[in-house]
Amino acid sequence: MKDQAKIERSIKLLLLLSGGFGYSIKAISEKLETSERTIYRYIETFRNIGLIIEKNRDGYWKIEKNSNHYKDLHELLQFSEEESYILQKAIHSIDDNNALKSNLISKLYSLYKSKRVIDTIIKKENSECISNITSAIENNKQIKLIDYKSANSNTISTRILEPIKFTPNFVAVWCYEAKNGANKLFKTSRIKKVEILNKRSEHVKKHKAGYIDCFRMSSNEKIQIQLELNIRARNLLIEEYPLAEKDIIEINENTFLFDSYVSNFDGVGRFILGLMNDITIKSPTELKKLLNNKIKVKVF
Repeated sequence: MKDQAKIERSIKLLLLLSGGFGYSIKAISEKLETSERTIYRYIETFRNIGLIIEKNRDGYWKIEKNSNHYKDLHELLQFSEEESYILQKAIHSIDDNNALKSNLISKLYSLYKSKRVIDTIIKKENSECISNITSAIENNKQIKLIDYKSANSNTISTRILEPIKFTPNFVAVWCYEAKNGANKLFKTSRIKKVEILNKRSEHVKKHKAGYIDCFRMSSNEKIQIQLELNIRARNLLIEEYPLAEKDIIEINENTFLFDSYVSNFDGVGRFILGLMNDITIKSPTELKKLLNNKIKVKVF
C-alpha cells in the first residue's frame, strides 16, 4: 500500500508541475498532504530522469514543456480517442451501484480532474451537465437546473441550487435549495441543462450531504435494520443491490443476517415484500408494522 501511495503521489505531482501556471512548494505539499522536503526529493528524482523542472521568479515550479521527456509524458497521461471509447464502454458495462466502478471513477477523476476525463467516464448525454456542476462546486458558484424531471413531485421545473458534492459514479449530486432551506439529492440523468450563475453560494454553513443506502434511497438520517435471509434472499439481494454484500454475515450455510442502515423504508420495504417467505425482519418493529399494514390493504 505504501508503494501504491508513492506512485499515486508521483503522478499527481507530475500533473501539477505540467500545468500552465505552476505551484509553490508549499502549495504542492498541501495539495499532496506531504512535507515540503518530500516534494523536493520528488523533484530531484524527476530531474535525474531528464525532466527539466524550473522555479520562476514568482517561486512557482513547473516542467519545461520544450523538453522531449515532457512530450513523451504528456502523451502517456492522455487518452487517445480510441482509448477513451474503449474505457467508456468498459466502465459503463459495470452496474452504477458497484463499488469497483465507484473506486475506478474516483481514482481517474482525482488524478486528472479534466473535462476530457469526465467525457470519458460519464455517459455522453450527461457529461456537459456534470462538467458544469463540477466547475460550480470547485468555484463555489450557484447553478440553475433547467427542466429538471422530478420523480417525487412528478413535475418538470427550473431550480436555483448550491451544489455540494456528487454521489459515487456521478449518478446524483447533493445540493442546497435556499427556496425551501433543504439539502436534496438530484439525479444527473434527469437534468436537461445546467447553467453556472455569476453568484457565489450564500449558505455554505448549511450545506450537508445526506446518506444514500444500498437500495439507492437517500435522506438526512440513517435507520438501522436487521433482516434474516435464506440463501435465495441473500443471493437476490446481492445481485440487485451489490453494495449490500459488505453488510451480510453468514450465520450458517443456509441462514444469513443483513445488518445495515437505510435512509427510509421505501427501498428495503419493496425488496422484502417481493420475498416475504424468504426474509424475517429482526428489527426495527416500525418496519414490521409498516409492511403488515401494506399487506392488509384491500385488493379490489
